[in-house]
Amino acid sequence: MATSEVVLQVLCGTVPHLFSSDHSISKSNSTCPSRSFLSFRKRRSSRCMQILNCSCILRSGIASHKFPGVVGVSYGNIAIKRLGLLSCNCQHAESLTAEDGNGSWFVDNAKNFNAIQSMVNPPSLLEFEDVHEVKQEKEGLASNGRLPAVGTVRDTLQMASVDSIEDEAWELLRESMVYYCGSPIGTIAAKDPTSSTVLNYDQVFIRDFIPSGIAFLLKGEYDIVRNFILHTLQLQSWEKTMDCHSPGQGLMPASFKVRTVPLDGDDYATEEVLDPDFGEAAIGRVAPVDSGLWWIILLRAYGKSSGDLSVQERIDVQTGIKMILKLCLADGFDMFPTLLVTDGPCMIDRRMGIHGHPLEIQGLFYSALLCAREMLAPEDGSADLLRALNNRLVALSFHIREYYWIDLRKLNEIYRYKTEEYSYDAVNKFNIYPDQIPPWLVEWMPNRGGYLIGNLQPAHMDFRFFSLGNLWSIASSLVTADQSHAILDLIEAKWGDLVADMPFKICYPALEGQEWQIITGSDPKNTPWSYHNGGSWPTLLWQLTVACIKMNRPEIAARAVEIAEKRLSRDKWPEYYDTKRGRFIGKQSQLYQTWSVAGYLVSKLLLADPNTAKILITEEDSELVNAFSCMISANPRRKRGPKSSQKTYIV
Repeated sequence: MATSEVVLQVLCGTVPHLFSSDHSISKSNSTCPSRSFLSFRKRRSSRCMQILNCSCILRSGIASHKFPGVVGVSYGNIAIKRLGLLSCNCQHAESLTAEDGNGSWFVDNAKNFNAIQSMVNPPSLLEFEDVHEVKQEKEGLASNGRLPAVGTVRDTLQMASVDSIEDEAWELLRESMVYYCGSPIGTIAAKDPTSSTVLNYDQVFIRDFIPSGIAFLLKGEYDIVRNFILHTLQLQSWEKTMDCHSPGQGLMPASFKVRTVPLDGDDYATEEVLDPDFGEAAIGRVAPVDSGLWWIILLRAYGKSSGDLSVQERIDVQTGIKMILKLCLADGFDMFPTLLVTDGPCMIDRRMGIHGHPLEIQGLFYSALLCAREMLAPEDGSADLLRALNNRLVALSFHIREYYWIDLRKLNEIYRYKTEEYSYDAVNKFNIYPDQIPPWLVEWMPNRGGYLIGNLQPAHMDFRFFSLGNLWSIASSLVTADQSHAILDLIEAKWGDLVADMPFKICYPALEGQEWQIITGSDPKNTPWSYHNGGSWPTLLWQLTVACIKMNRPEIAARAVEIAEKRLSRDKWPEYYDTKRGRFIGKQSQLYQTWSVAGYLVSKLLLADPNTAKILITEEDSELVNAFSCMISANPRRKRGPKSSQKTYIV
């Protein structure tokens, strides 16, 4: 009898929150907003007053952006000065207007507030049609007198549960939003109420914001992404010095924090300032190589999603793109087209033996080059840069496809390598010793499938499977269509190792024993099958989804999302999971990790409308295919002789 009453309540719509799409409705009482929602509305109301009294000022001129080789640059009527600190005076009523269009991105807060308020606080009442539909369903049940099949009720409850998870995720994502001068500018890394040590999880990380930004783009909420792109661009020109040394000017920060500081000359007034971290305060003091690459990828996605190409066409944005490219395309001692970096320059930001030419950086590098080529304005000053960019694209794609690829056939070929070959036509170009093939790989490699190895250097191949690098190589067309399908075949064949109880392994296998001691330095956070050393990261769901949609195999991603849905909300959205199958919440995992939330939401949105994935996918064009074919037919193994003079390009 009790069961029948419960089912009747479900079908009649009286169970609280079950069929409500409004994330602001409390799970315990459908008529009252939740405590967090009330506090959120209170915060928004107080911010409204701040917006009305807030004006954006600059401590050293209207904008700050200095570029190497350019002296006294000005955009329209806006003076560009070095080390200008973006600040917001929230206590004074002075206003500042920019005569040039490039200054308008500081956002008219009073105009944008209503739009943001409507997005964050949707209506909390059911529409009349929904109420009418529930009423009809109730009347139909009373007239029929019979209950539906148990399977139908179970499916209905499961769908309602999934909807509630998505609603919770959106609420968490919006609560993580950071505001500067009254406008949304990003999302913090995590908001864990159980954590006693905040560290830097209260900052806005460039790489962490990418899935958040994509989620907002797919939802049609463009302002926060636009603000993020333009504010981080201003931080690019900051002076970055550690121990009297400064890196290249094109370097983007790893993260930034909005701080409230006393206003100069006024003891009672305060201002908001952006405080960036370029690696000077990071654990290990590693510069974030991937930040600039992700920034370019997000910039292209913003233009394709919103249709607003004015942002990427701005002079300061065009110059920012060129500065990043100059930093990446700079000549060095390396003989390879891959990008040479130190350990920990990307998502894996601790010592994990990925120094050299890690796959993740190469995949992002290739994707950023394609995106930049698409966005760079055709002008005389960009001709040489575009030429260098195209040459690098062809060389990089050939290098990765030819030397990073491994399957059962290639593995057998390496097993039979001859070593110490001295010739221009050597087969074993990198002098790889067959004994380097790890025993686990011989048994692990499936008959059908393959992947890109993690790293390649002289006499060294890192045979570990790194997920982000392989998945983004598919999305960016760094690998061929056949290789892309082979990577997905391997994921399906090794599902129990790479997905298991929680998607997705950041790398496989974990470093253990003496190998772990030597390579990680006995890192207590990167113990075997934890954190970056074989941990499971839910945020990787969105990269998996993009790769699967590109290859028209979305069922793989849907299967992984279904597994994640069973635990993410219940486990409070952890940063990562431990153990070989991902059964435990990570021992040092932050809860309510924003990119775990955003990664799930992006996957759901993309699977619901696969066509939207094209804002992230880059297709290989015919020019690259033709150039690649010419390289193979012309024997790229040997090309010697005097080098023709090349023009230099000025940024």
